Amino acid sequence: MSRNKVVVGHLYPDYLNIYADRGNMAVLERRAAWRGIGFDYRAIGMGDGIVPGEHDLLYVGGGQDREQALVALDLVGKGEAIREAAEAGTAVLAVCGGYQLLGRFYRDRAGVELPGVGVLPLHTVAGEGRMIGDVLLECELVRGERRPLAGFENHAGRTILDDGAEPLGRVVAGFGNDGRSGHEGCRVGRAVGTYLHGPLLPRNAWFADWILAQALAHRLGEPPQLESLPDDLEESAQRVSAARARARGGRR
Repeated sequence: MSRNKVVVGHLYPDYLNIYADRGNMAVLERRAAWRGIGFDYRAIGMGDGIVPGEHDLLYVGGGQDREQALVALDLVGKGEAIREAAEAGTAVLAVCGGYQLLGRFYRDRAGVELPGVGVLPLHTVAGEGRMIGDVLLECELVRGERRPLAGFENHAGRTILDDGAEPLGRVVAGFGNDGRSGHEGCRVGRAVGTYLHGPLLPRNAWFADWILAQALAHRLGEPPQLESLPDDLEESAQRVSAARARARGGRR
């Protein structure tokens, strides 16, 4: 097994890609390549199995309600393997619809429930209106180190974390999980879920590197020290996105 690479499993790339979420994979691949780290990308589709420990990172993007319903039962069938992988240290990144499906369930306005995988301690219920726009978070993924995370949210679901569950970040501007709690996303170990769509990793180079480091930590057994990269353009993109979020008038 080569130690100078990461193996990435992308779940349902043909179904869950509503805001070009697969672009996050391109960012991770390039940032790995610039450091001489191999990137073994593997699509995981309907009916495909998952072997716990085979992947260093599992990724699930976002989709519309129809696509979420199409993959939900298949994803639950993979649930035991995903939970086992996450508990053993495989990194997980789930965006929007994928975030919802990694909780216990998603309940629509008619009361119909889509089952979830149960990796993240949360559930989601559909609300009346959509929560849309630029969003800015303050995150502390490394103790004592607070960093901004900027992106775009568009969701009707209200995600409720279990008591004591750790959010990904504090909402500075935007709606977040439910528009009320002031929290966005959820984190359990190396597993992270968020509503921040498509340009998440291009806009947030530091977060892309954190995800890459978590995947490498699974392979190497310890967190690596990643070589710094010249990120002037990426940091500029984050500043623009953060300014748009702040212009919304603070946390909603």
